[in-house]
Amino acid sequence: MSVTGGKMAPSLTQEILSHLGLASKTAAWGTLGTLRTFLNFSVDKDAQRLLRAITGQGVDRSAIVDVLTNRSREQRQLISRNFQERTQQDLMKSLQAALSGNLERIVMALLQPTAQFDAQELRTALKASDSAVDVAIEILATRTPPQLQECLAVYKHNFQVEAVDDITSETSGILQDLLLALAKGGRDSYCGIIDYNLAEQDVQALQRAEGPSREETWVPVFTQRNPEHLIRVFDQYQQSTGQELEEAVQNRFHGDAQVALLGLASVIKNTPLYFADKLHQALQETEPNYQVLIRILISRCETDLLSIRAEFKKKFGKSLYSSLQDAVKGDCQSALLALCRAEDM
Repeated sequence: MSVTGGKMAPSLTQEILSHLGLASKTAAWGTLGTLRTFLNFSVDKDAQRLLRAITGQGVDRSAIVDVLTNRSREQRQLISRNFQERTQQDLMKSLQAALSGNLERIVMALLQPTAQFDAQELRTALKASDSAVDVAIEILATRTPPQLQECLAVYKHNFQVEAVDDITSETSGILQDLLLALAKGGRDSYCGIIDYNLAEQDVQALQRAEGPSREETWVPVFTQRNPEHLIRVFDQYQQSTGQELEEAVQNRFHGDAQVALLGLASVIKNTPLYFADKLHQALQETEPNYQVLIRILISRCETDLLSIRAEFKKKFGKSLYSSLQDAVKGDCQSALLALCRAEDM
């Protein structure tokens, strides 16, 4: 092992591991979600409890929240089917009629299959230009390939149009190229080996890609390379040019294309931090952006919300739980806090 300046230089293995964030380990560990499969699960008892919650004297919102925020999405689907068989009524429609406001939105999102929830969010974003870039990047860039494929299949089934057709009709230029490339899901898988030659080639290609006619070079690099490779590219780009790649994006791109590339770079470098930043921004608005809070907490509570909480506390000096407690009001507060799960000291 080599020694430099009295200190041991990191081994190649250590260098590689340093680039692997908590989000990368989620699939292997399976312990970074705040909501996990409920071990003492009884589908009959849960269905009966929900029925009592909406047929008694007044709606028992606490019972509804307690059941739905303590069961995995798969278990919630089983409860829905049992409720249908027991009552001949659709659970989503029954709860929708009993609830209102943001709590209703949370409950509806909890009861939808993941792909259906993502497809609806993507469709809404693409048809509302003010949020298209942000939400499209979030969904297309942070879902696993199987999740993305299922989302796009549901999108076509539910809306009778391909998502790529909506992307084509609602966007243009570099942004359109980026979203279409992400929708194809053609990103390389990390094989455990860093290709230093390819990293250098990508750095040189990005440096040469100046002017509108060559900006498309950024699209294949950002959408086809695996995150571990791209982190190497980001580091080498800074060493070679003296500026971070994000600075180059800000100098060369404008508008939606700049927002998309910066968002994608953030996802690549540290996915939990990307979500922590989005949650913080949603909480800092005059009125909390409940759509963002609901989408992120529900979509990440079974995967990496613990990692997101850690990044949130590290960057902003205050826990996500306390931030939600201070900013969120009304019936939906208990549901969002239940998904967040606990205070980070």
